[in-house]
Amino acid sequence: MPDYGVLKGSVYHQPLLCYTPLESDAYTTAIMSHPQNRLETTVCGIRFRNPVLAASGTFGYGIEFEKLVDLNLLGGIVVKGLSREPIAGNPPPRLWEARAGMINSVGLQNVGARAFVSEKLPGLRRYHTPIVANVFGYAAEDYVEVVRILNDAEGIAAYELNVSCPNTKHGGLAFGVDETALAELTAAVKAIAKRPLIVKLSPNVAAIEPFARIAERSGADAISLVNTFVSFAIDAKTRTARIGAGYGGLSGPAIKPIALRMVHQAANAVKIPVIGMGGIASGEDAAEFMIVGASLVEVGTATFWNPEAPAKIARELEQLLTQIGVERAVDLVGSLRKS
Repeated sequence: MPDYGVLKGSVYHQPLLCYTPLESDAYTTAIMSHPQNRLETTVCGIRFRNPVLAASGTFGYGIEFEKLVDLNLLGGIVVKGLSREPIAGNPPPRLWEARAGMINSVGLQNVGARAFVSEKLPGLRRYHTPIVANVFGYAAEDYVEVVRILNDAEGIAAYELNVSCPNTKHGGLAFGVDETALAELTAAVKAIAKRPLIVKLSPNVAAIEPFARIAERSGADAISLVNTFVSFAIDAKTRTARIGAGYGGLSGPAIKPIALRMVHQAANAVKIPVIGMGGIASGEDAAEFMIVGASLVEVGTATFWNPEAPAKIARELEQLLTQIGVERAVDLVGSLRKS
């Protein structure tokens, strides 16, 4: 059983600036470069060296990690959310360690879509890893404008829409929990997108299946889930919130059983590919999400204690294939058996 400590007080706790990356061992390099790579998969017409991607929001723009991690060993990188204009984010404190997880309220801080194209994307083009641009806004026009900016930029493989943002033009209810708003937003972006469109669903709904179907009907090429769960932490001694903005998003191994259930439900509800995430910290975790229907997985909170987590998880997944007698990772997808 892995130790799921995340931040302070855990065996994984070490300041990122002091992190010393492991050299890519020959085993990993051979797996990733072999012409018959057992982990290779194609989703939405995009070839992924392995099915383990770095998730949005926990891996920056990717390029910041190039001295710590061989970015070519990652299945893909989903960059932190991009908005129409730069956003400073929420007041501190922004992170709080929960039991077996983490609460964050960074506030979608980012440099803006134009600065990403001019300042971050050129460095990412040096690598062969697919780059997925996560996109958000507070009105449908914001999303559309960000995608317009990104459409002509070289080096982006797909878009992932963060629909957990409040729709400020229609009462502040998040796009991802309003069926009409989700349909209209997905259709509007799909109409102008020059690349595959992934819709990242919110888990903060009574049932995930209707929203998965709406995304599919409205033009999504794939869906990803789950985003973080709305949560709250307080200090009983001071009677104040642990997070500067009040509520935050819970992620990490604590949410994995719920995320796994929701991915299973969503995969059974749609025919388009599903990308699973939520507490993945090992190759076995990744395999479980694939078995219930995910074609790809994203790793987020685990990169806080080990920036190399996605590559490590991919290596463990390949080892697991040998142990359970499965030829290729794609053979796991949707292979759940009835007990």
